[in-house]
Formats: sequence, structure tokens, C-alpha cells
Amino acid sequence: MSAAARFLLRRMVGHVVLLAVVCSCAYLLAAVSLNPRENYEGQRPPPPAQVVEAMLVARNLSDDVPLGERYLTWASGVVTGDLGSTWDGRPVGEEMARRVGASLRLLALGAVVGGVTGVLLGAWTGSRRYGTADRIGTAVSVLLISIPVVVIAVLLQSAALWANQVTGVELLRTTGESTPGLSVGFWGDMADRARHLVLPTLALALPQIAVFSRYQRGVMAEAARADYVRTARAKGLTRGRALTVHALRSSLIPAATYFGYSFAALFTGAVIVEKVFGVHGVGELLIDSVGRGDVNAVAAVLCFGAVCVLLTGALLDVVRVVLDPRVRTE
Repeated sequence: MSAAARFLLRRMVGHVVLLAVVCSCAYLLAAVSLNPRENYEGQRPPPPAQVVEAMLVARNLSDDVPLGERYLTWASGVVTGDLGSTWDGRPVGEEMARRVGASLRLLALGAVVGGVTGVLLGAWTGSRRYGTADRIGTAVSVLLISIPVVVIAVLLQSAALWANQVTGVELLRTTGESTPGLSVGFWGDMADRARHLVLPTLALALPQIAVFSRYQRGVMAEAARADYVRTARAKGLTRGRALTVHALRSSLIPAATYFGYSFAALFTGAVIVEKVFGVHGVGELLIDSVGRGDVNAVAAVLCFGAVCVLLTGALLDVVRVVLDPRVRTE
């Protein structure tokens, strides 16, 4: 077995173990913190206590059942693909399946736009350290990093509403509700979906662009002064060619690692963005489920987030193998 294969196998085993631990902690935290019983007791008139208890037991939500027993019931169901039921008896798996696509679209677009744009912008300003572009980029990035995601989302929404009002045309959709008569056929639906995805994607990508550009700027600035870049220039390469071929490639290795750690923050931002823009994804389900004390739904969304983060980490392990020859020769 090659060194690269051994590296990937070790990392994969570690990801699987970490996923099991994170999902278990997610369920236990939700089961301890939330109280689905309040949904029944808040009804008018409230159902009889024995009826409430029977429904909670049937859905593995009763706090009278020991936590360890509830966890084993939940875990055995997850292994077989059963995510349990919501407090009102709906299958959590079906609810997740209905929403996962919307969240994955937003996460993928936010990650690609934020990561790629941030790395390219950081590499460009890092190769021109202390220049005008670097100073402007630094100021804008610090501003974006300082503003919470929810504020960025609301500001973008307000700006879009103003632009739509001024032009008299719905250039950008600001909510998840469909516009009757706007979409016609396949291309109409695609255009309508694109109009709605622009603002949530920007709200999610802008903080990522700011963070990645600052990180990549520092890494690229150090790489631009490295001995191997000076050697490449001494051999006749132009400064731009030496930076692109040598400095940029080496600076992408720590950027790829950093991206894996930042994906958890991206998922957290997506939860807020979905609620603001009415994207009917798992983030919206998480916020609504916390308010209802819906243990199984909350655990399912948190597990989905853990899977996304760890799959991203696994993908970046492959990228690291491709970019870093040291991993292939260890």
C-alpha cells in the first residue's frame, strides 16, 4: 500500500470515529436540553397525562425513560436509516429528505464562491503586499468579518428590496415564497431559482471571502519571499510566473486544511441565512425544531451538519495528497 493510500485510510478511519462521537453528543445534548412534552401540555385543552406519556414513549421522546435507553433506541434506528419521529409523529427522515437538497445547493454555492474568490483575492493582494489593493482589501475584509452574518443577510435583503422598488422589476428574490405567474417552464423555473439563490449565496459567501482572503494573503506574502521563488526568478521566470507556478501551489496546502475547519462556521451561517431568506432547508428546520423541543429533528440536522463537515475534510485530504508531495512519500 502506498504512503498516500495509508494516509487517506488513517484519515478516513479517524473521520468515521469522530462522526460517531459527534452524532452521539448531538443527540444527548438535544435530549437533555429540549422538552417536547411542553408541546402537548400547551394545548387547550391539554390531553390526559397518560395519553401524552404514551405518545412520547412511542416516539422515543419521554424524559421518564432513562437517557441511555433512549440513546440506544435512537442509535440503533440511525444505523438502519431510521431517524425517528417528530413530536407530532412525522418521520424525521422524510422531512430531512425534503429539505436536504435546498441546503446542499446553498452550502455548495457558498463554499465554492467564498472559498475560491477568497483564495484568489488573498493570493493577489498577498503578492502586492502593502499596495493600494492590499490596503483596500484589508479594510473591506476586516469590516465584513466584524459584521454578524444575520446583519449581512438583512442588509442584502434591504438593498435588493430597494433595487426592485426603484427599477420596478423583481431583479432579485428576497424570500423563499414563489411568485405566481413568474416562472414559465423549465428555464423559467431555473431563472426564478437563480434569482432567489443570489442573495443567500452572497450572504453566506461574503464572510468566507473576507476570512479566506486574509488567511491566503498572509500565506502568499510569506511564500512570495521564499528562497524557492527567488531561485525560480534567478532561472529566468518572471515574477508573475514564479508566484503562480511555485508560491501559489505551496500556499494552497494550508488553505485547503483551513477550509476544512471553516466549513463548520459555513454551516452555522447557512442556518441563519436560510431563516432570513426563507430557504426551506435543514437550517430552517433546525431553528423551528429547537423552538418546539423536537429532539429527533434537532439531532438529525446536527448529524447532517457533522456529515457535511467530515465529508469536506475527507475531500480536502485527497486535495492535500494531490498538492503536497511529502504526503505521497511518507
